[in-house]
Amino acid sequence: MALKPTIYKLKISLADIDRNHYDNLNLTLAQHPSETLERMMSRVLAFCMNAQEYLSFTKGLSSVEEPDIWAHTLDDRISLWIDIGEPTFERMKKATRLSPTVKVYSFNLKSDSWWAKEQAKFQNLRVSVFQFHWKNVLTLAGLVKRTMDLSVTISDGLVYVSAENGECEVSWVALQS
Repeated sequence: MALKPTIYKLKISLADIDRNHYDNLNLTLAQHPSETLERMMSRVLAFCMNAQEYLSFTKGLSSVEEPDIWAHTLDDRISLWIDIGEPTFERMKKATRLSPTVKVYSFNLKSDSWWAKEQAKFQNLRVSVFQFHWKNVLTLAGLVKRTMDLSVTISDGLVYVSAENGECEVSWVALQS
């Protein structure tokens, strides 16, 4: 019998001061059985950092042909492709053919070695690559509950997350813009 995803409900009060974007988000997230809480919350962070009309989660790990998050235009073309983790050069090359804007958010302990290996290949691709600070992501994952009310503020390279059971800061660096 196949394992089923775990469903999470999030209400997020978003204040992205860097982009002057303010919103109230009601998100339903399906955590794939093989997905860690750290990866799932990295998806939430990337969603908040790119919040816009028509942005949505995809089937994620269940569909290797799709990014983790994307946005479409009114005529159903992909306008934003977001991958979470350490994708291959070939995958990102394909993504740049499908979308004018491609972003990667790396989040775990192997991020540094992945980037050291792939950086030269990515240089000629139109891809923005960001790395979340791993210890911050671990702290954020510790706040996870099946139903969450979060306040997320993005300012000056930091994401401040406040939940009923605690708060944390998540920093990131732009590896390639």
